[in-house]
Amino acid sequence: MSGHGFHVHGAHDHAVEAEHESSLGQYIAIFTAILASIGAIVSYQGGDSQNKAMLLKNEAVFLKTQASDQWNFYQAKSSKLHLMELATDVAPKEKQEFYKQQKGKYEQEKQAIKKKAEALDAESAKTNKLSDEAMISHHHLAQSMTLIQIAISLASITVLTRKKWLFAIAAIAAVGGIVLWAEALL
Repeated sequence: MSGHGFHVHGAHDHAVEAEHESSLGQYIAIFTAILASIGAIVSYQGGDSQNKAMLLKNEAVFLKTQASDQWNFYQAKSSKLHLMELATDVAPKEKQEFYKQQKGKYEQEKQAIKKKAEALDAESAKTNKLSDEAMISHHHLAQSMTLIQIAISLASITVLTRKKWLFAIAAIAAVGGIVLWAEALL
């Protein structure tokens, strides 16, 4: 009923509007509850991947330190080998055979140390790569969580403003967050 510039809604109009508003509110409540649950899982996985990356990085540094120790040991054996070569050249004839044997011993030890150092370097590089991959996963999970939080915020604003286009943007942000989550899992 309208009169004198006022528009009056009937009881039926109010019932239709209330039904429409409550169903939007219910959809958004369900939407945010699902996103909050997914967000909790993503958050846990993000923390787990970050911890994994840090542990792997720590292991890579430890292996690199062990490799460095082996290379230092290798260098020490090289110095001793050079001293034996010098001693062979300047020692009396009766001592030269001893120094030649020492040279052979140091050469063999050097080769074993070199293999161990190279193996530790390779293992360090492999572990470092795994750490980097875990950090990439962590970044995807952090970005996923950010988009999920944006989606929840936009959905909450939709309830207050009744602007359905905000809910559409929230849904797009949620889909983006879920896609990033899936990428992190692969």
